[in-house]
Amino acid sequence: MTQMPRALIVAGPTASGKSALALGLAERLGGVVINADSMQLYRELRVLTARPTPAEEALVPHRLYGVRPAAEAASVAWWRGAALAEMAAARAAGRLPILCGGTGLYVLSLTEGLSAIPPVPALARAEARDLLARLGAPALHARLAELDPETAAGLRPGDSQRIARAYEVWRGTGRGLRAWQREGGHSGKAPWRFAALLLDPPREALRAAIAARFDAMLAAGALEEVRALGAQGLDPALPAMRAHGVPELLAVLAGRLPLAEARKRAILNTVRYTKRQGTWFRHHQLADPADPPLTHSIHARIHDPAQFQESDAPQIFAFLQGMR
Repeated sequence: MTQMPRALIVAGPTASGKSALALGLAERLGGVVINADSMQLYRELRVLTARPTPAEEALVPHRLYGVRPAAEAASVAWWRGAALAEMAAARAAGRLPILCGGTGLYVLSLTEGLSAIPPVPALARAEARDLLARLGAPALHARLAELDPETAAGLRPGDSQRIARAYEVWRGTGRGLRAWQREGGHSGKAPWRFAALLLDPPREALRAAIAARFDAMLAAGALEEVRALGAQGLDPALPAMRAHGVPELLAVLAGRLPLAEARKRAILNTVRYTKRQGTWFRHHQLADPADPPLTHSIHARIHDPAQFQESDAPQIFAFLQGMR
């Protein structure tokens, strides 16, 4: 029996150092870094999503960064297909695919597959977006709770993107999103053997890193980046328009919020998001269950690509032996 090819997942909350770790591992192991972050897909958001710099991208191959326009929402299914294509290309080149990002659903689409949800009619999608714009996320969530209580129970009232998606699925298919998901996938687990490195830094270290990173983004031109994005006149419900920092800086540019308050809110919202990320990663299996388990947690923040070689290298590379 032919053994499945191997791939590495580098996951964790925002600002935990995933990109630095993935870069350092790719240099050491001969890898290709493949983006698994839903916001780093959008080409207009290099600064605010902390995409790898051109210099970093020149050190090792990086794939699926800045490949989508902000005007086109990327789906999990689209990312899965694109990621599998890049993984196959990496394998053909004799390189290790290293999937790097904090979007848990992207990773899960590879390790567990996708549910068989049929295409949603455009009218259902338009209705969901219209209701979201007119009523707001909490009110649409309340309506969804009456129509599809099972799905609504798993969504936060403020999570506009997922609420609209759940509503359009119910409206377009007559069944709830959770019911479709429970049936299993039209695409099963990807034919790869996955191992995962999960960054789980101390909460205070992460909070400090988020604040420092946002200040660095402002210094690097985040406000100008958001100005250019806003000039496109895009639907506010699009994922790129809801990236961390975008709504707050748009409010600054519109004169509705002082920069200091926008900074405070953006940092707080990001910190809250990382708490949800941490909870999600702790409750999901990122890689193949095996003996020994193929998920290794690193309780530190990685500051630069060389850092792991100084402290966590022995544990990391001992763990990676289990992939073979």
